Amino acid sequence: MISEEHFDIRTVTMGLSLLDCIGANGQQTAEKVYKKIIDKAGRLVATAQQLERDFGVPIVNKRISVTPISLLAGNSDYEGLLAIAHSLDRAAADVGVDFIGGYSALIQKGTTPSEQMLIESLPEVLSETNLLMSSINVASTKAGINLNAIRKMGETIKEIAEKDPLANAKLVVFANAVEDNPFMAGAFHGVSEDDAVINVGVSGPGVVKRALETVRDQPIDVVAEKIKTTAFKITRIGQLIGTLTAQKLGVPFGIVDLSLAPTPARGDSVAEVLEEIGLEQVGTQGTTAALMLLNDAVKKGGVMASQRVGGLSGAFIPVSEDAGMIDAAVAGTLTISKLEAMTAVCSVGLDMIAIPGDTPAATISAMIADEAAIGVQNNKTTAVRVIPVPGKGVGDEIDFGGLLGRAPIMPVINRSSEKFISRGGHIPAPIHSFKN
Repeated sequence: MISEEHFDIRTVTMGLSLLDCIGANGQQTAEKVYKKIIDKAGRLVATAQQLERDFGVPIVNKRISVTPISLLAGNSDYEGLLAIAHSLDRAAADVGVDFIGGYSALIQKGTTPSEQMLIESLPEVLSETNLLMSSINVASTKAGINLNAIRKMGETIKEIAEKDPLANAKLVVFANAVEDNPFMAGAFHGVSEDDAVINVGVSGPGVVKRALETVRDQPIDVVAEKIKTTAFKITRIGQLIGTLTAQKLGVPFGIVDLSLAPTPARGDSVAEVLEEIGLEQVGTQGTTAALMLLNDAVKKGGVMASQRVGGLSGAFIPVSEDAGMIDAAVAGTLTISKLEAMTAVCSVGLDMIAIPGDTPAATISAMIADEAAIGVQNNKTTAVRVIPVPGKGVGDEIDFGGLLGRAPIMPVINRSSEKFISRGGHIPAPIHSFKN
């Protein structure tokens, strides 16, 4: 299952509160942040590596998520905020993790000066740091959709692209962001969490595909049951690894995130799972229905296998990170419009999609608004991580390297959304959000 079917633990992530690191100014905060990360996470990588050897299960990424940094920046000026960002990046490198997430702001209802400053810093911070990841939450079912924030994020993504197109792979814009997500780029440590916890993200699309090969031509309910039993087995291993990591580090175990996360390797693809269910190629008619079945069955199987399930817990569909998605995008079978429909029934949203460099900022904002609307109306997490690539157009390709893979430049509808986005303001929360 491990070598032939690409099973792994995709990430062991330490969530870490930095609320006790706020200093009199940004420089003091940066120093306290660095010290706490070194003290709390210094043994994370060595512990995960020992468990890899003990159980023979690869743990692909060791990561840290921290309190949204905008909450620490009230006493900081711009230079102080930059010092905090570089302190996070340096601490992550020194403890040996792959990424650190939490350069984040939660602005679904409004924006404070420190949150505005953090957003203004994103082009500089993301182009100058190596391991730091950022997320901005612009909408929620309870608060509605902050169209002012969405307009600003479209403009910011364009600014980042001019500095370093690859830096946008480190930024995700959310609706209904969760506090215990172990996956990047969207991980941050929520204020309701313990001081430190261990969260685990499992993987295993290759394992699911191989299991489905044994039920070819069987009724669809047999397919769903096979996915459930396979997800149960995968999740039990994640639960074990997470529990032991937490015990060895002396912190509580948090959650297992059940998400099926692909890699660019053949045989480790969510698209190939959907095609095994019966699609000639992902993106054709029936894709959304097959994805709904997959997502639901993974959740049902995983919930029974773990003490606590959390995070995003569903099938990921990042185009550049999934060999089958790349093939379908190149063939024209998989479009951005179809991906948007798929996000209504799976985990997260429009993810790792490369678009022409001349795409207007308002169009990017409108893509974010559409995804936010799906999330807000359906009370689920959605997100956008798009990469406009200056100088490239449809038919070109960009190679991100490593687990981020490669992506064809996908076409965007050539009609303006400028007047809609420029209205600004706030789209009210849906009527069903009023539960009290």
